[in-house]
Amino acid sequence: MSKLPPLDVMAAGKGLRETGATAADAERAGFDGLWLTEGGRTAFGAATAAALATSSLTVGTGIAVAFARSPMVAAAAARELQEATGGRFVLGLGTQVRAHVERRYSAEFDRPGPRLREYVESVRAIWRAFRGEERLRYQGEFYRFSLMTPEWSPGPTDLPDPEIYLAGVNPWMLRMIGEIGDGLHVHPLHSTRYLDEVVRPELAAGATRSGRSAADVTVVVPVMTATGETDEEIAAQRDKLRMRLAFYGSTPGYAKVFETHGWDDLQPSLNRLFAAKDTAGMAAAISDEVLDALTVSAPWHELAAALADRYRGAADRLIAYSAVSTWNSPADVERWASVVADWRKLSQ
Repeated sequence: MSKLPPLDVMAAGKGLRETGATAADAERAGFDGLWLTEGGRTAFGAATAAALATSSLTVGTGIAVAFARSPMVAAAAARELQEATGGRFVLGLGTQVRAHVERRYSAEFDRPGPRLREYVESVRAIWRAFRGEERLRYQGEFYRFSLMTPEWSPGPTDLPDPEIYLAGVNPWMLRMIGEIGDGLHVHPLHSTRYLDEVVRPELAAGATRSGRSAADVTVVVPVMTATGETDEEIAAQRDKLRMRLAFYGSTPGYAKVFETHGWDDLQPSLNRLFAAKDTAGMAAAISDEVLDALTVSAPWHELAAALADRYRGAADRLIAYSAVSTWNSPADVERWASVVADWRKLSQ
């Protein structure tokens, strides 16, 4: 029987002091890592708060919006976070969607896959220049860097460069990540069938192109969960997940997940319902079959076993995506600490 992966948690949308407290709670609860998303708050600011509040937790951006900032800015921020954590930081990057990149960030989005590839290449070139290993001479189609004076470089470090994990859903992006990424951030809207039939084969194809193994790419999987002490509490959580899945599923970029199961009409239907602002219809479109394929439901005392049954061998790191949103009291954190303790026992 394969070993269980590290169990992480994800957080977003909180102020810096609250994020620091959340990170400390996650570390005390026994989680292995904390991933900070980007939305109303910046991922790098949140990661800094988490870095300064912890001593052993892996801290990563999951993900930072790449095109919203220059690779130079991302490279410098990641370097500082690697130093602040003593080597515990992971740089997670993603493209976001065109509307946000162009209209919210006023940034370029055309050909996002090749652009993200160059982004990663240029970040690594900048890190080599920081170390003094080579002059900064990156010349790509989208990014060009040729100036690095001593005053603008943090200088050499004994720490390794942060690993770079990239978000991807569709085959081209998955192959690119398999070719150049250290890890893949799977979208929360996924199934293990999608992981087996789409993600792993495409990662392997990309890895082969660069002469390495798919095992060199860490597959990070966030899982949405519905849990509680009673059937009524679990049912209420499942209803919330229906709406979340419907919202995610209305975006065309995630159609591939539904199509893997033969639900070809679901994404277009959700898109039409979203345009009509029919939220009740969106939630109703997510049947129990869809919900059970894409999320995990179990009472608290059975949650770790339910996660292990589904994701043992399917994920290299597992993220309890729904955990922090349920942390409303110390008792809630203790419930998750019990899940982590159960996970540890199952890992033995």
